Amino acid sequence: MDFEALHSANFKSLDDTVDGWTKMLVRLADLKKDAKDGLRGKANKANWAGFNATVSREFIGKTAMEFSDAYTQAESIRNIIRDTQGELKTQQRLLKEAIERGRGNHMSVKPAGSGFTVTPNPDPKPANGQNDVNELRGELQGILNTATEVDNTASTSLKALVDLTDYGFSGQYYADRDSAAKAIKEAENLARIAKKNPEDLTVKEFDALNNGLKKYSGDELFTERFAEQLKAKGTLEFWTGITDINTNRDLYDARGEQLGDLQKNLSLTLATATQADTPEMRRWTTEMTDLGSQPVHKNGSTQGFQVMSNLMRWGNFDDAFLKNYGTKLMETEKAATDNGRIKPMVWTYRDMDPDLNHTGQDSGSDPMIGYLKALSNSPDAATEFFNDPFLSTDEDHDFKEKDEKNNKDVKASLSNFDYLFEERDWPPEQDKDGEDSISGRNNLAMALEAATTGHPAGEMPTPETPPHTAEQARLMESLVASISEDPSRLSDHGQMADSIGQITSEYLPEINQSIGGTEDNTSREAEDTDDSKDGNDDKLFPVAGAKNEIATFEHRDITRLLVTLGQSPDGSAAVEVGQAAYMANLMDYHLNPDLPSEHRYPHPPQDTIEEISRRSGEIAGGLAIGRQEAIVGPAQTEAKDFADSVAQQKNAWSGAIGTSIGVGVSFIATPVGGAIAGGVAGTVSSMVLEHVFQQSETDALSQAGRDAGRLWEEGMERNGSTAQEAAVAAAKAHDAPYQNQVADWADEGSSDGFMRASVNARRMADELETEIQGG
Repeated sequence: MDFEALHSANFKSLDDTVDGWTKMLVRLADLKKDAKDGLRGKANKANWAGFNATVSREFIGKTAMEFSDAYTQAESIRNIIRDTQGELKTQQRLLKEAIERGRGNHMSVKPAGSGFTVTPNPDPKPANGQNDVNELRGELQGILNTATEVDNTASTSLKALVDLTDYGFSGQYYADRDSAAKAIKEAENLARIAKKNPEDLTVKEFDALNNGLKKYSGDELFTERFAEQLKAKGTLEFWTGITDINTNRDLYDARGEQLGDLQKNLSLTLATATQADTPEMRRWTTEMTDLGSQPVHKNGSTQGFQVMSNLMRWGNFDDAFLKNYGTKLMETEKAATDNGRIKPMVWTYRDMDPDLNHTGQDSGSDPMIGYLKALSNSPDAATEFFNDPFLSTDEDHDFKEKDEKNNKDVKASLSNFDYLFEERDWPPEQDKDGEDSISGRNNLAMALEAATTGHPAGEMPTPETPPHTAEQARLMESLVASISEDPSRLSDHGQMADSIGQITSEYLPEINQSIGGTEDNTSREAEDTDDSKDGNDDKLFPVAGAKNEIATFEHRDITRLLVTLGQSPDGSAAVEVGQAAYMANLMDYHLNPDLPSEHRYPHPPQDTIEEISRRSGEIAGGLAIGRQEAIVGPAQTEAKDFADSVAQQKNAWSGAIGTSIGVGVSFIATPVGGAIAGGVAGTVSSMVLEHVFQQSETDALSQAGRDAGRLWEEGMERNGSTAQEAAVAAAKAHDAPYQNQVADWADEGSSDGFMRASVNARRMADELETEIQGG
C-alpha cells in the first residue's frame, strides 16, 4: 500500500459501506425469518398434490435456504469489510503517531513516489543519529507492510467468497478478515505439504496435514483453495504414495493407524471443495474424471478410479461431478468385464498394491464400492445413476430376457441398477480380518436407499424431504420386481436388508394400496375386489404426488418382498415399526371429524378401521412368515435378535414420532389436521410406537422358542394388539362415539390380514417351486 494512500486515507466511503451492509443484514434477517416461518412453514403444512407436491414444496424449500445463505454471505462480507476498516484505521493511526514521534526527535517524513523518505534535521540532529533514522524507517515500513497485507488478504478473501458460487449464495460464515485469510493461507500451506514427495514427508507434516484437514474440511474457502492448489493429479499421487508401505516406511510405521482418519478428513475436504462453482474446481472435477481410467503412475497398475473412489466415502460431493464420474466409471467397467461377460479382475487387490482404503471393511481396489458410498450421501445423483443405461440392445453382450408375446429369448437392455443388483460378478474382497467383505453390496443397498427415498442413507426423512419423484418410483418398482423374481438377491446378502427395509418403510402408502384384494388380481388393470371398496384405495391410503410419481406394485411381488425381508431382524424391524406408525397416522387421519369430504374414505368407520387393520395385518403376516423361516429354518436365527432390532428402532424414530414423515414422505396430509398438522397426531403415533417398543422388551418371541405354530400365533397376537392400540387411541383423540367398538373392528381386520398373508405365502412357495422345476 502506498505511503500517501494510507496517510491521507479518508475512510468515510468504507464506513458507509459497512453501514450499508449492516442495514442490509437487518432487511435480510426479516426476509430470512419470513421465508423460514412463513413461506417454508406454510409450504410444509399445505395440502400439496400432483405436480405441486414434488416441485412447488421443494422449490420453496430451496428458496428459503437461499435467503438463509444470502444472510450468511452478507454477514461474512460485512464482517470482513468491518474488520478491514478497523485494522486500516489502526495502521493509519500508528503511522501518524510514528511520524509525530519522529518530528519530536528532529526527523521529517515525506512521501516519495509510492514510498517515503526519512530525513534527519541538520541541527539539532536526532538523539542517536542514523540509528534513530533507521529505526523510524523500519517502523514505518512495517506499518505499511501490515496495511498492505490487510488490504490484499481482504481483497482475496472477498473475491474468493463471492466466486464460490456462480448462482445463489455461499453459506460459509466468517467472523472477521483474519479467519477468512487464515483459511486461505492454511490451505496453501497444507497443499504444499501434500505436493511433497511422499518419501520425504515427516511425521510432523503428516500431523499438520491431518489436523488441518479435520479443522477446515467444511470451510468453503479453505477446501476450494486446497484442492485447486493440489490439483486432481496431485491428489491421486498423494494418496497413492502415502498409502504404499514401501514409499516411506518410517512414516507408515509411525502413523499407519491414523491413515483412516486422514482418508476421512481428505474425503470431507474434497467433497466440500466440489461444491464450489469456480473455474478452478470445474477444471479439477473434469481432470479427475478424465484421469479415472488411467494409471496414476506411468509404470503402475493402480488406476485413478481406484484411488479417488476411496476419497469419496465421506461427505456430500457435487451431483454433476458424481454423475460424470459414474458415467466414466461404468464405461471402464464395461471394458473390464467385456460388457458384463466376465468378472472385473482388474479391480482385484494384489500384494504389491497400495492400501488405498483404511476403513478396515475392504481393500479399496474395487472403485465401485467407494463410489456407491458417495452416492449414498447424494440422493439426486444416485437416482440418476441407477436409472441410467448400462447396456443397450444394440451393444454386443449376452444378457437375455423373455419376449412374452413371441415366447422366446431376446437381447435385453440393462440399466446400471440391473447390472449392479442382478448381474455383476463382484471381484473378491476381504476385510482387515481376512474375512469376505460385505461392503460392496452393503454400499450398493445404501446407495439404493438414497436413490429411492430422496434423502441420504441412514437418515430419516424430514418435513423438508419432498415426495417421491417419478424416477425414484420407477427405481423402487424395479427393486421390488427384482427381489420378487429372485428373492436370493436379497436373502443371500443379509447386509442389504436394513437399507431395503428402510426403503420399504418409506413406500408403505403405495404398498398398502397395492395389496388390496387377493393375489389372483395380479394386474394393475384387474377389477378391484370387494375389500377395495369401489376403487377408493387412493382415499384410504392417500399418496402425495402426480400419478406417474406414485409407485405401483404387483401384489405377489410385495408378498415375496415382505417374506424375504422378514428373514432379517433389521429389515423386518424397519418395516414393522414403520407400518405401526403409518397405521396410527392413518387412523388419526380418517377418524378426524374435520377432514374435508373430498378427502374422506366414503365408507363407515367400521369399514375404514377394518380395512386399514387388514392391510397392516397382511404386511405383518408376510414379515412373520419370513421371521418364522429364519428362526425355525436352516439359518437358526435367534428370536431375540428380532426383538432387539425392533427396540433399536426407537432411537431412529425419536425425532419422527407424531408425524407421517417417518413412514414415507409420500403420505399426504390436509391443511385442517391430517397426520402432520393435527395436534393429536403426536399423541396417537407416540402411543402406538411406545406400545410396539414395549412389546419388543417382553421378548415373547423368544419364549415361543423354535415352535413354528407358537411363533405364528405370537406374531398374530402382537399385530392385533398394535392395531387395537392405534384404533382406540385415534377414536379417543377425536372423541368418536364408537370408541367402545373400534378394538373389535381392528382385531377383526388384523386377523383377516394375517391369514391372507399365510395364503399368499403358500401360493408364493408353489409358484417358486414351479419356476425352479420349469427353469
